[in-house]
Amino acid sequence: MARTPSNMLPLGTIAPNFNLPDTISGKSVSLQKIKGKKGTLIMFICNHCPFVKHVNSKITELAAAYQSQGIAFIAISSNDIVNYPQDSPDLMKQTALQEKYSFPYLFDETQEVARAYEAACTPDFYLFDSNLKLVYRGQLDDSRPGNDIPLTGLDLRNAIESLVNNEPINPVQKPSIGCNIKWK
Repeated sequence: MARTPSNMLPLGTIAPNFNLPDTISGKSVSLQKIKGKKGTLIMFICNHCPFVKHVNSKITELAAAYQSQGIAFIAISSNDIVNYPQDSPDLMKQTALQEKYSFPYLFDETQEVARAYEAACTPDFYLFDSNLKLVYRGQLDDSRPGNDIPLTGLDLRNAIESLVNNEPINPVQKPSIGCNIKWK
């Protein structure tokens, strides 16, 4: 299992816009249309990565806690589906339903969106404020498959809490670690 870290896009970066198909609804959606009132969390994930499987329950829990507080959650899969057919849009929809995602699960077939965000791994988390300015990027928490550290979502939860409450976000942020994005 590869252990690829986040690239840690500079804080203050404006979220690159996109228009991608949502595998759940079947509709194309743009960042401008689905961004949150208080903030937007963009997550690069996929179906098959053990690191993503490890955190799925926590991201679903965080979405349930913060979507009603004006934080939009958006998941994107950018993996090459020719070499990784388990990440195809049909199976993305199946995963979203199984995991009870309450947020769109978008397919980045050209990988242009992943490149624009400098995404490196799954999961890779980017939290933007109401002006789509990057305020947090990095890990969910210190838990990884097999390291026996409890899954809490603490790092990301603290950043979201600070954003929701208009408080400063801790600038000390650790990169996420996961499977590398499967580039074409």
